[in-house]
Amino acid sequence: MLTASKLEKIIELEDNLKAQYQEQLDAKSAELESAAKAKEELQASIDKQLEQIKILSTEATANKKIQQQNRELHQRCENLQADMATQKQRMKSLQKDLSAEREETKALKQFDPAKMKKNLAANKKKLAEKTAAADALQKSLSKSKTENAELQSKIDELESKLAELDTSEEKAETKEEAVAEA
Repeated sequence: MLTASKLEKIIELEDNLKAQYQEQLDAKSAELESAAKAKEELQASIDKQLEQIKILSTEATANKKIQQQNRELHQRCENLQADMATQKQRMKSLQKDLSAEREETKALKQFDPAKMKKNLAANKKKLAEKTAAADALQKSLSKSKTENAELQSKIDELESKLAELDTSEEKAETKEEAVAEA
């Protein structure tokens, strides 16, 4: 029986302790429940934040890609602007060349090829006529020179004959004078 009385005392003690500490136990249980709820809320908040971090990390990756594309597009834009500047300079030089070619074409158009061909044919005919006339004049000059040379030789012959006649007349006159004096 001793044990039963001890057991009863232990149960009473337990009841007393329960009565004393029931409020504390209830408070602790409430704290545990509120802590569990807070933990669940925090876990839910952590899950939300984790989800947001995943979304933000994918967005950050997308942003990095977009930034890289922006840098590449900016570089391409600068290259295209530089290329455009060189093309403008090339275009200016080509325009200068074009204006020079237009002036040359304008100068060349002043000469009408058909008209020039016709004039060339006419000039060739005139040249042929003049050449024929010059040949005829050359022949006539040669002929007149030969005639002149023949006439000159005849004149020289006649002058020499005249000189001989003059000398023979002088001799005859001197003879006649000598005979007349004698």
